[in-house]
Formats: sequence, structure tokens, C-alpha cells
Amino acid sequence: MSAESYIEKLSDVLFWDMDKSLVDVEAHSAGLIQRVLEYGTLQDWRLTRDFFGMDRIVSDCKQLRTLDPMALSFVCAMSDTNKEDYRCYQFKQSRPTLWNS
Repeated sequence: MSAESYIEKLSDVLFWDMDKSLVDVEAHSAGLIQRVLEYGTLQDWRLTRDFFGMDRIVSDCKQLRTLDPMALSFVCAMSDTNKEDYRCYQFKQSRPTLWNS
């Protein structure tokens, strides 16, 4: 599947703030994967998994600073990985707050 075909098949709601045709799939893969995980449909997920593959999805997600907890759990379940391996989980655990500082 080509990058243009992949982008065209994704839900329009994922691109509410940008022009779909201007998205560079390779340069912005992490952001695109994050959008699909947090706001996409099951069909968007399947397209993304087929286009990027689980190894690329896991690799990109491990570098994200933020990721919705449900999306993180979903990626961990689908890839059989641990939450502790992801930057967004480590950052959340180490961040002090007024209540636990």
C-alpha cells in the first residue's frame, strides 16, 4: 500500500486540524500513530498496523512523551510489551505533583 493510499483511507476526523494531503507519513509516523491510537477507529488501527507493522508502531510509541493510558494499554496488549518500557509511562511515574512530592 502506498503512503497516499494509506492516508486517504484513514478517517477524516484524525485530520481535523490539518490538510490530509500534506502529511508526510515517514517524517511524522509517531504523531500519526498516536492520533490513530487515541482518536481513530478500529479500521484506522488495522490500516496503520498493516502499513507500519507492529515493530515500527512499538518503536515509535516507546519514544512518545505522552500517550493516553488506554492507548498505551492497547499497544502493550497487542505487542506483548510492558508499560515500563515506554517513555510516556516512565515520565508520568517520575513527575512530581503537589500531592506526592
